[in-house]
Amino acid sequence: MNIDIRDDAVNQRVDEMVQRVEGIKREDLYYFNQPISELEGGARVRVNGRLMSMYASYSYLGLVGHPRINSAAKNAVDKYGTGTHGVRSLAGTLDLHVELEETIAAFKKVEGVITYSSGYATNLSVVSALVGRHDYVFSDKMNHASIVDGCLMSGANFVRFRHNDMQHLEERLADAPAGSAKLVIADAVFSMDGDIIDLPKVVSLCRKYGAWLMIDEAHSVGVLGATGRGIEEHFGMPDVIDIKMGTLSKTIPSVGGYVAAKKDVITYLRHASRAYIFSAALPPAQAGAANEAFKVILDEPWRIEKLCENTDQFINGLKARGFDTLMTETAIVPVLCGADERAFALTREVQRKDIFVLPVISPAVPEGLARLRATVTAAHEPDEIEKAMDIIHKAGRKLEIVQ
Repeated sequence: MNIDIRDDAVNQRVDEMVQRVEGIKREDLYYFNQPISELEGGARVRVNGRLMSMYASYSYLGLVGHPRINSAAKNAVDKYGTGTHGVRSLAGTLDLHVELEETIAAFKKVEGVITYSSGYATNLSVVSALVGRHDYVFSDKMNHASIVDGCLMSGANFVRFRHNDMQHLEERLADAPAGSAKLVIADAVFSMDGDIIDLPKVVSLCRKYGAWLMIDEAHSVGVLGATGRGIEEHFGMPDVIDIKMGTLSKTIPSVGGYVAAKKDVITYLRHASRAYIFSAALPPAQAGAANEAFKVILDEPWRIEKLCENTDQFINGLKARGFDTLMTETAIVPVLCGADERAFALTREVQRKDIFVLPVISPAVPEGLARLRATVTAAHEPDEIEKAMDIIHKAGRKLEIVQ
């Protein structure tokens, strides 16, 4: 006789999610995981045979498909093959990995860099390696899930402060026991709202209360600063962040994550962070692509200038059409819809007009704050942006999101 010993609570969670997804599909509102068959020029994609304008890309500088980066990836495969022999600390380190870390260190103007297999693994492993029981970690409430998970896994006292609320952060820091190890963590650019952390105030508070500072620059490298070096350059505050985390899968068109820091911190992480010790090395093609991408950013500064111009056009244009874009200052532009269903419906309307943009709903954002998470890149032209905004506006009026 077969006995089902599965947890009923688990079954219930699975059933609830399946029912929600099926219900969304029945209403023709399901737009997740649509297979893209072709990328054209960084600003267009082919989905289900239709050529669509892309407004959901993380490739902020339009580097996907760049010939120099493609060539670097192909050359790496020709020289090393498609994989490595294992984890970095045993048989997996290539001279290409060392070169990549040296390139990032020069770009970020730091003593050392360590790379990981993904941005998620970077945050998870680095936070849990830096703090533990009896320590305190302070996290902005809008931080990325990978930061939250790293804080939880660390076993440290996990203290959250209101989003970009420096007075609340100071109150939290003041409550921590004197002499305890403290780590403050925040996104540089918040991935759902597009706003920027108040770095000058955070730095001041960390110095006042003796806390380490870690900033996740996943969405700021290539976006902030005159040369795209990130949030320190944006504020004119060099070398004020202890742990500069970044990804290799957004502006940098590859995969992976990294931490840039003092040499001693990097040495510690190479021997203490589990995602580095126990994960396979980056594939040669991805390491080669990432290495070349940092060089392209410096060689083609016009991309950063164009991204800034396109960002201003997109934010101001949507605001002028009546949309609430929250406090965004960057290429991540939330188009607020309210209820989840309205975000799904707006996605349906604009995708039918060949604008590829996607919704973000609860619990990824608070209930009542569902939105299109629209992005603009350096690959877009001004007339394309105007057309996209007109389509979004017409759909928004139809759904009574705007007047």
